[in-house]
Amino acid sequence: MLFGKRERAIRRIVIVEDEPLVAFDNEHLLREAGYEVVATVDNLADAVRVLGEDDDIHLVLSDITLSGDGDGTDVARAAAAKGVPVLFVTGTCPDAARALAIGCLSKPYSDRMLRNALAALDRKLRGEPVKRVPAGLSIYEAV
Repeated sequence: MLFGKRERAIRRIVIVEDEPLVAFDNEHLLREAGYEVVATVDNLADAVRVLGEDDDIHLVLSDITLSGDGDGTDVARAAAAKGVPVLFVTGTCPDAARALAIGCLSKPYSDRMLRNALAALDRKLRGEPVKRVPAGLSIYEAV
């Protein structure tokens, strides 16, 4: 679109977070920023169910530590099987994250840091260069 905003590559997001306050804050922030939150879940089984029910998810925002069986790396594997990129949001990204996710945002992070991270990942997913990686974000080559 000429002189207008480009359509986002990331519009519909699934939040996978076992800390209720963090999940609520992320959900509120994302909606305020114009994203559609498809679902907010706290465990692997529910994340897999949501990924299986919806074929139009653009990003999974996942913590590594989750309630119940499995963790965020298992969520990332399920998302990869559906072609959905994952952004880990966690205190410490495991080495395996590089092969499973588009990036990792270190906790704690501010609302601004999350918005900037999503904007950078959106550029990457559209095939545009990310000239400056926002604070707290690591972007991985493998998607």
